[in-house]
Amino acid sequence: MTWTERQREMLQAMGLRVWAAPVVEAAPVVAEPPPAPPPPAASPKPSPSATRPAPAPATNRGAEAPTEPPPARSADLEGRASRIATLDWSALREEAVQCRACGLCESRKQVVFGTGHPNARWMIVGEAPGEQEDLQGEPFVGASGQLLDNMLVALGLTRAADGNVPDSQRVYIANTLKCRPPRNRNPEPAEMLQCEPFLMRQIELIRPRLILAMGRFAVQALLRSSEPVGKLRGKVHRYQGVPLVVTYHPAYLLRNLPDKARAWDDLCLAASVAEGDGPHVAPR
Repeated sequence: MTWTERQREMLQAMGLRVWAAPVVEAAPVVAEPPPAPPPPAASPKPSPSATRPAPAPATNRGAEAPTEPPPARSADLEGRASRIATLDWSALREEAVQCRACGLCESRKQVVFGTGHPNARWMIVGEAPGEQEDLQGEPFVGASGQLLDNMLVALGLTRAADGNVPDSQRVYIANTLKCRPPRNRNPEPAEMLQCEPFLMRQIELIRPRLILAMGRFAVQALLRSSEPVGKLRGKVHRYQGVPLVVTYHPAYLLRNLPDKARAWDDLCLAASVAEGDGPHVAPR
């Protein structure tokens, strides 16, 4: 990939080296993930006199750690998912705005549906909205959004939905959850399962050439894997035939600056695949 002088300056400002194309190898294409395992047996309900536990503290979303796959779908959820799978863009957005399938609807301020152009070649999937996303109704805003936008601009990409931008430079961004969990806690498996049909339909409508999964909950939703991000990055996976590259969440990168260079390698790997130059293997 050839960088313009402006892109080189932006990379240097972010403390990132200018990427050179890695040695071409046979890409370790990962097979389609197996179906989700059945849910564990329900634990017995506590007695009414039991003391209510204190609220769980906020967690570091995007952290480098494994997580359990979501439980299997119920018959009711299968029917709901089948109906959502028939909706067009406007109906899908309205369905998400009106959704009350889980308790997150009680605390949200806005539904964070997604942003970008529906003909985008790239699709970025994040985890769950945070406080700023909930307030503004758009994914990846605030400091983590600025970092992501800087890295996209350095690749010649944009989330802008208007203007005379070629589809090859457009990015559509969505989250695994459309509502913010209270206190930015981690998403619960049942919440991810209820929200999953919206993300699946977004991917079907966009038909991206490349999916970039950012953070462990995006990996869980798309690859059904409990492996940490560090073990899954650097190779090309597949989601329903679409090449998928795993990388760190920008919020994690803001707390772990040394991994910014690895994330940049991941974006360059994704760019090489989207441009048809791959398959490549990113540096570890």
